[in-house]
Amino acid sequence: MPRPAPLPGRPVRGSRTGRPVMAILDLLGRRWTLRVLWELREDPVPTFRALQQRCDGVSSSVLTERLAELRDAAILERTDSGYQLTEQGRALLDTLAPLEKWASTWRPTSPEE
Repeated sequence: MPRPAPLPGRPVRGSRTGRPVMAILDLLGRRWTLRVLWELREDPVPTFRALQQRCDGVSSSVLTERLAELRDAAILERTDSGYQLTEQGRALLDTLAPLEKWASTWRPTSPEE
C-alpha cells in the first residue's frame, strides 16, 4: 500500500509534526519525483506514456504513485492538454533554480587529492 503524500502538518520522515520544510524534502526525496518535475518544467506532457518515456523507464506503478502525490501536494495537475505544473509547482522549480546553477559549477575533488 503506498504511503500517503507528504504534506505540511502530516507526519513525514524526519518530523512527527510535519513541518513544511520536512514535508517538501520528503516529497522531493522520493524516487523519480525530481525527474517528473524536471520533465514538466517547460511544456505540459500530453499523456502518461509520453511522460513515462521522458523519464527513461520509470515503472508505470511508481509514476502513477508520484503523480498522485504531486497532485495531492498541489504541485501538478492533469488537464485536457496533459500533465502540467501548477503555480505552486512553478514556484517550487524557481526555488530550486539556484541549486541547479550551483550544481552546474560543482567540481568535487577526486579521492586522490
